[in-house]
Amino acid sequence: MLARARLPSLLLLPRLRSASPGLAAMSSATGTVTVQQPLNYRAGARVQPADGGQLEEVLEPATGRVLCKLPCSGEKEVDLAVQSAKAAFKIWSQMSGMERCRVMLEAARIIREQREEIATMETINNGKSIFEARVDIDISWQCLEYYAGLAGSLAGEHIQLPGGSFGYTRREPLGVCVGIGAWNYPFQIACWKSGPALACGNAMVFKPSPFTPISVVRLAEIFTEAGVPKGLFNVVQGGAATGQFLCQHPDVAKISFTGSVPTGIKIMEMAAKGIKPVTLELGGKSPLIIFSDADLENAVKGALMANFLTQGEVCCNGTRVFVERKILDTFTKEVVKRTQKIKIGDPLLEDTRMGALINRPHLNRVQGFIKQAKEQGAEVLCGGDLYVPDDPKLKNGYYMRPCVLGNCKDDMTCVKEEIFGPVMAILPFDTEEEVVERANATKFGLAGGVFTRDIQKAHRVVAALKAGMCFINNYNVSPVELPFGGYKFSGRTAGQPSSTTHS
Repeated sequence: MLARARLPSLLLLPRLRSASPGLAAMSSATGTVTVQQPLNYRAGARVQPADGGQLEEVLEPATGRVLCKLPCSGEKEVDLAVQSAKAAFKIWSQMSGMERCRVMLEAARIIREQREEIATMETINNGKSIFEARVDIDISWQCLEYYAGLAGSLAGEHIQLPGGSFGYTRREPLGVCVGIGAWNYPFQIACWKSGPALACGNAMVFKPSPFTPISVVRLAEIFTEAGVPKGLFNVVQGGAATGQFLCQHPDVAKISFTGSVPTGIKIMEMAAKGIKPVTLELGGKSPLIIFSDADLENAVKGALMANFLTQGEVCCNGTRVFVERKILDTFTKEVVKRTQKIKIGDPLLEDTRMGALINRPHLNRVQGFIKQAKEQGAEVLCGGDLYVPDDPKLKNGYYMRPCVLGNCKDDMTCVKEEIFGPVMAILPFDTEEEVVERANATKFGLAGGVFTRDIQKAHRVVAALKAGMCFINNYNVSPVELPFGGYKFSGRTAGQPSSTTHS
């Protein structure tokens, strides 16, 4: 399947037009926000959990400030949320596809109207630049619009049988679905999971990451404002224990999870005990293959997009950059020059292109990978060190300079393991056959990319890659019309097709 898309140079574009005065007045400055409202959502309202365990600190990555302390939901609160969803499901599942379509289109309209407010909320809690957060919110409302359009087209089949008899099939919703989201795209992932579920007539209980619990509750409110039955989309907050209560609840019909491989394995094991279908979107260590006949300017932009989007905290990033030896030196020199120019700092400033990593432990983990890479013989060509912005209010934020590693080998830890930070590993290759074999020599299989002017070679190589999503002369372009998922330990739903985007 092909989609045409131009590669947006997200890290290099000039300053965007400022928001309108009305929207700007709704925005909050970095280091000023304190969250006081409850972050659970049940039966159409924000609520404190009926029970729960420890309090989790929710941080502002840009400053290190505590935004709030989050009470984790216990078994009783999870059950109340599921029962609320069950009650709403009885109403929603009996509505026609066109009726569901209209409600979802209204939700998309509200998100589009409140784009600036939601993007600001996302930036404060996640640390990514406001520039990127706006793109995330646009993809979110587009996702709801797309699935709203499919809601009215869902239909069964009439089958003629011998002797004048006939049979027919019905498309029936599952019931209460559970969505468990990740912290790198909190609002967008919630839309990706709820869009198809609601379009098909299901209800949902959603658990965001405890690191980024804030924006998903706004989505729940928007669904209610748009006209879904109260309780159709509920939010429970918490960590692993809360997720376990959800996965093991007898009234949950389906689980969709985005996150790490170890957690995905545990969820699959828990779901198996209840014979629940599972969709897993897990990690990646995706190959980006640059042939010598590629447009160098576009390939360099593609490598930046494939490694430094959202501070490198993207599962489908192309962090193993294979470069044909003929252009290795030229490509590396240009990538390093562009990487050093990336503007780091306050994520709410319009010209910032890289914000803060999610928290201190994760920043330390990424730094540990770089230290280990050097010990194993890799060369730090630029970046990799901590960054302290000039603004004193940002001094406790979780910043680092984007890193490019040279002299990398396939058996190095930095090449084999998912770092989930702004670290690019460059590896030379000589032949097409060689690079395809090396690209596939990984336990992951989420994405892959190829840059070349030879279109036959491009399609030949992406067909050989064991990856769910492949990009040709672009990267990290994920239209809502195309499936998103991977092979092997990257997780995949049975029967899910692969997708390729081509510019």
